[in-house]
Amino acid sequence: MKRVSASFLPLIALDSSRKIPMYRQLYDWFRRAILSGQLRPGQRVPSTRNLAVELRVSRISILGAYEQLRAEGYLEGFVGAGTCVARSIPDEALRPAIAKTGTTAVQVPSHRSPRRISRRVALMRLPEPRSLSNLGAFRVSLPALDHFPISIWSQIVNRHSRKPSKDSMAYGDPMGYMPFREAIAEYLGAVRGIGCEASQILVTTGSQQGLQLSAQVLLDAKDHVWMEEPGYPGARQALLTAGAKLVPVPVDQDGLNVAQGIRRGRDAHAVYITPSHQYPLGMTMSAARRMLLLNWAMHSGAWIIEDDYDSEYRFGERPIASLQGLDADARVIYVGTFSKVMFPALRLGYVVVPKDLVAVFAAARDAADIFSSTLYQAVMTDFIREGHFARHIRKMRILYMERRTTLIEEIRKQLKDHLEVIGAEAGMHLVALLSPGISDVAVSKRAAQRNIFAMPLSTCYLKRHVRGGLILGYGGVSSQQIQEGVRSLAMCL
Repeated sequence: MKRVSASFLPLIALDSSRKIPMYRQLYDWFRRAILSGQLRPGQRVPSTRNLAVELRVSRISILGAYEQLRAEGYLEGFVGAGTCVARSIPDEALRPAIAKTGTTAVQVPSHRSPRRISRRVALMRLPEPRSLSNLGAFRVSLPALDHFPISIWSQIVNRHSRKPSKDSMAYGDPMGYMPFREAIAEYLGAVRGIGCEASQILVTTGSQQGLQLSAQVLLDAKDHVWMEEPGYPGARQALLTAGAKLVPVPVDQDGLNVAQGIRRGRDAHAVYITPSHQYPLGMTMSAARRMLLLNWAMHSGAWIIEDDYDSEYRFGERPIASLQGLDADARVIYVGTFSKVMFPALRLGYVVVPKDLVAVFAAARDAADIFSSTLYQAVMTDFIREGHFARHIRKMRILYMERRTTLIEEIRKQLKDHLEVIGAEAGMHLVALLSPGISDVAVSKRAAQRNIFAMPLSTCYLKRHVRGGLILGYGGVSSQQIQEGVRSLAMCL
């Protein structure tokens, strides 16, 4: 067995006022730590000399405790490696746990009181295990990591890491690193038609935190919020965490049906929307619907949370202008992310905040986790300013268009009678509708057994859906994986 370093040892509590000898207290502590798993098999323990200095006790006491533990098989010695936790624990130590109080042994009770959680959290759905969902074909929202310019990125990281300034290592502004916010403002103004200043940019650890902060700042418990039906599950989680009452509003070929929203929730306090590329179905909200929504929000005093998660990737036409760019009354909170165009582990996103809300958003950000990593904000600033970001987006737009075409062709060749493709004009995923009566959850589970990540469309609905489907990501899947993945789906169906 590989021996584990003794780098960190759990806190050892000794009481010199007790009548129990010090060596016995040490023996009892080490035995409990080994049996509870605090000290792992093969882990090195400190030398008697070092432990005596650290605990300020006699080395003789520690030698006595170690000798007793070695005699009973809890510790073992290695030539040149010191003393380690035994690789196998004595059988008699594995009997049912007994709690000792003074000299009286008490059996640990077999039942416990209820473990209560909040009602808000109880409404949330458990996420897919991330370590498993990154594997296999069709993982949604995963970019082409094998095509990321890692050498350029590494050079910029090294440049900022080699001699960091004291300011970059200290606490940062809750709103974010100012040069980075300036770069974001310039980018959004040029590419998304957003009118904002750097002072309005709030840097987050991704769009999910942006949604959570928006819900926290804008909503009170039981406030009604329009939610696209179907819609993004992550937004649903963020809104429920704030205690919001969600009002499902259907979408059609023109996006969110604003008239239906007004009928269902005229008194709504906010709207969550993905107008440029509706998640998950993929349509773009029409100009007429956008103006109708903005007009209603202005007169009702409602907020609009615009999630623009992958608008950089439109095929055959320029990106659609943002809803925020049309807003004349500062009702739109615009949320974006770098996870889809860079890599998810970067954990950098942003919120464009109306000027009169900057102070409260900054306070909420400070209360959440103070600020994002200054190092990666500085690296991302150079990545944008030196032109690498724009080149990477252009390259990925071509690659994703090719992968989208491959996926559609393979579905039509192998699954023409089982899947109907919709929402394939933009982004990094498409939706394939199943034949009526087929459970998308059952198909998804069967696909997972073949290492295929096929997200059920039904998980995006608040109410009962009419027809099931699969959300298939193609951003992080090679052409060969697409062909093999569709073949596996065909076997599932």
